[in-house]
Amino acid sequence: IAFLLIKTLTTCLIIFLPSKSHETKRQNMEASLTARDRVGIQDFVLLDTYTSETACLDNLRKRFHENLIYTYIGTLLVSVNPYKELDIYSKKQMDTYMGVNFFELPPHIYALADNAFRTMMSEFNNHFILISGESGAGKTEASKKILQFYAVSCPSTKVLNNVRDRLLLSNPVLEAFGNAKTLKNDNSSRFGKYMDIQFDHQGGAVGGHILSYLLEKSRVVHQNHGERNFHIFYQLVEGGEEDLLRWLGLERNCKHYRYLVQGNCAKVSSINDKSDWKTVRKALSVIDLSESDIENLFGIIASVLHMGNIKFEADARGYAMLNNNQEMQWLLGIPNQVLQQGLTHRKIEAKSEEVFSPFSVDHAVYARDALAKAIYGRTFSWLVNKINESLANMDSSRKTVIGLLDIYGFEVFSVNSFEQFCINYCNEKLQQLFIELTLKSEQEEYEMEGIEWEPVPYFNNKIICDLVEEKFRGIISLLDEECLRPGEATDLTFLEKMEDKIGGHPHFVTHKLADQKTRKTLKRGDFRLLHYAGEVTYCVVGFLDKNNDLLYRNGKEVMRQSKNAIIKHCFPSTEPDSKRRPETVVTQFKNSLVGLTEILMMKEPWYVRCIKPNEAKQPGHFDDVLVRHQVKYLGLMEHLRVRRAGFAYRRKYEVFLQRYKPLCPDTWPNWKGTAAEGVRCLIKHLGYKSDEYKMGRTKIFIRHPRTLFATEDAFQVCKHKLATRIQAKYKGYKVKGDYLKQREAATKIETCWRGMMARRERQRRAWAVTDLLICSRFIKGFMNRHQPACTDNSEYLAFVRHSYLTRLKENLPKTILEKDSWLTPPPILQELLLKAQTSALFKGKKENYPFSVCRPFADTRICAEDISIKVLQMIQHEKVKYSVPVVKYDRNGFRPRLRQLIFTQEAAYLVEEAKIKQRIDYSSLKGVSVSNLSDNFLILHVTCDDSKQKGDLVLQCDFLFEALTKLSVIVNKQNCIHVVQGSVRFDIQPGREGFVDFKSGQESMVYRAKNGHLMVVSL
Repeated sequence: IAFLLIKTLTTCLIIFLPSKSHETKRQNMEASLTARDRVGIQDFVLLDTYTSETACLDNLRKRFHENLIYTYIGTLLVSVNPYKELDIYSKKQMDTYMGVNFFELPPHIYALADNAFRTMMSEFNNHFILISGESGAGKTEASKKILQFYAVSCPSTKVLNNVRDRLLLSNPVLEAFGNAKTLKNDNSSRFGKYMDIQFDHQGGAVGGHILSYLLEKSRVVHQNHGERNFHIFYQLVEGGEEDLLRWLGLERNCKHYRYLVQGNCAKVSSINDKSDWKTVRKALSVIDLSESDIENLFGIIASVLHMGNIKFEADARGYAMLNNNQEMQWLLGIPNQVLQQGLTHRKIEAKSEEVFSPFSVDHAVYARDALAKAIYGRTFSWLVNKINESLANMDSSRKTVIGLLDIYGFEVFSVNSFEQFCINYCNEKLQQLFIELTLKSEQEEYEMEGIEWEPVPYFNNKIICDLVEEKFRGIISLLDEECLRPGEATDLTFLEKMEDKIGGHPHFVTHKLADQKTRKTLKRGDFRLLHYAGEVTYCVVGFLDKNNDLLYRNGKEVMRQSKNAIIKHCFPSTEPDSKRRPETVVTQFKNSLVGLTEILMMKEPWYVRCIKPNEAKQPGHFDDVLVRHQVKYLGLMEHLRVRRAGFAYRRKYEVFLQRYKPLCPDTWPNWKGTAAEGVRCLIKHLGYKSDEYKMGRTKIFIRHPRTLFATEDAFQVCKHKLATRIQAKYKGYKVKGDYLKQREAATKIETCWRGMMARRERQRRAWAVTDLLICSRFIKGFMNRHQPACTDNSEYLAFVRHSYLTRLKENLPKTILEKDSWLTPPPILQELLLKAQTSALFKGKKENYPFSVCRPFADTRICAEDISIKVLQMIQHEKVKYSVPVVKYDRNGFRPRLRQLIFTQEAAYLVEEAKIKQRIDYSSLKGVSVSNLSDNFLILHVTCDDSKQKGDLVLQCDFLFEALTKLSVIVNKQNCIHVVQGSVRFDIQPGREGFVDFKSGQESMVYRAKNGHLMVVSL
């Protein structure tokens, strides 16, 4: 059902229409509490049987099978890993949850992230989101979703985008160096991470800071079967470029490295090491690591791999010695001799003397592995610090923060060791904080609303925390004491000490202290703690070694001689070499937890509890036993009992009244008074009993879910009745509106039609007038068709040309040689014939011919008015065919003279103003010479019979092609025109000859050369 809200002046109408969106159907099906029997309750607080684990489990299962992976317990979010992609994390989904009331939409991690952000902005205080759950439950993915939401929802500028990119890309870097494949999870975080995201007063992410806890360094040197080392080792070997691997001395085969093969699963189908390598390379650049830092970082990773391949064997006295030195050259630029002594000897200081004591093979292996762990652990800390530097906000103004705590969940394996002890101790402390903060927030809300607080019975796990951390008597103190005491301290002596000191504690048992029945489930080297989440059995083997985590002093000295800048930073010469033993691992972890607790106590909490539905990572499979176990150790039932101790449901008066006001005639459709008075009127009409609710200062508190469900069911019925009435009103309104629209449309159509017909009539009349004008111009053009082109006949002549070319297209001769079969062109198109003749004379012969094609020919270039009357009288018996201005060059000296060249039917005349300078009969014209270049020169060769007769003419004509074509037509001799190269000889007079030389140059010039020739230079 989709809700279409139509607001009138006084009434809010709700119309129910079929929805086409499957996602909308799913959300609204969940929002409707009438569907609770099928899809479960979206808030555990509304369960009637809230004390029943079975009921909680049943509710989770229903929702899981409907792909509803999120459920609330108040403001706590329970997330079940679906082990498949769900279309609920798009940009559209983010927009949907931005700025929306927490319970207004179905449960989602975006709702929690948005409400934490909006509360921080409105109250200007700090918050944190605690994400917990066992390995593989989806903690890392949940933190990624929250970061992605903030990246999209926060204000965006160039600087803020830079911070956002660094926040997002710090994840793949930390995952590469801090995550590994385990039996339960292919991308298990092997360290705890707390990230502060800093926001300015406008809500922009301006910085961040990361704290890391208890990196599992032992994984560097040892992995259980089916597990891998940290991802970065495999990414480097599988994805590193060939040049990089060659520089690091590595081979592209993980099986060649001892530290990578112990788990026997270097290749994992769900992990693409090559692709992840590219992501990490890009991320390292974005978080502001220099190229030298990146090279040094990869050099350390490669050195750890090479260190794992160093082998020892015993010499004749049983002391360790190296049997392969080829790996030594790749170890951080440390001299071989120094490194060899550091791995096979221990430095002992006795007063003022230093003595080097040789190692046995076992001690040498231990020293090598301890050094490898120290190198990797300190490098990881350096990397976290570099990320913090890149995220640092330099603005000193006050910032609010939202912290993300992605911490290990409670772990219970078949064999639990020192790491599980630390992790479960951490969960005990967080559970203690969790209950304390939850009770505190509940109590504060009751007091703020003026509701009497009712004490809540709950299990206080302080007794377990004290068992672990109490001074002098706690397990941590006993473990440290055993590690530090002189003599042969072993894991079993530590166990005996615990039996002696805390043997009577109700939450501690060993094989020796147990009764006959319990003893069968415990080995002699085991002890069992009864945590808040249940019993966990720990094997003491390795507790002392892992807690000591000793690195021999000369190992640090060896590292200080490295040429690697990161190693020098991680093993500074200023580090005090105190003879006192450093703090043990568990004490350091305890202190860091104290610091973390102090940080969290100063912030407002939000919780995400992640649950793994099955061990096989199969979508759709819900393992009841496994989920029940996680519900128990995640403390969900404890939290639910705290939330349900008083009132199951509480809402602000405005929200409650807005939803349920249709149930009371006095409040529907609009309530005039205050929201509190409206709610009081509404619940009186509904018949609430006095013990079922309480009225707070701003909220109504409802004690039992059944009261709310009855109200909700009544609302569903009322909603459908209202919908029927609203639909009837709306349909009438819709039909009336359609009628008015149709009437308006008809009126517009009529108006447009009449206007169109009037415009057509006007256009028809305008066309008639235009046709009349065209006809008159055509007749006038026909009458003047034999006149030169002018305004009166230009349109007619264009028509004649078009008509001829159209007919010619349909009547082309089959071959070019059929000259007689061409259509006779009209007089106006005689120019085409002249152009064809020009093409025959000059095409492909003279350089500037192509430029003349587009220039039309004229009948003459000199009007009759521009020719001297005296000259016209002298040649009046001959009809003038063509005239053109020319430049004549004297035969002696080649001086240029302006002349007129006139062609008649019988001869060519060279005229100077009113005087005929030379007459050339066509019969005496031997030929015409032109060059093949782009000049405009022509030489008229004439027959000279006596010395008095003038010789050949050297002329320059701007209309060369037109003039020569006209001459060839008049004389009717096409072969009289010759295109020559180089020089042209001409007769000055009988017995005397001259030359005109032609050449190309950068500039057009005509001058007399030193040899007496006329030199014509053309472009």
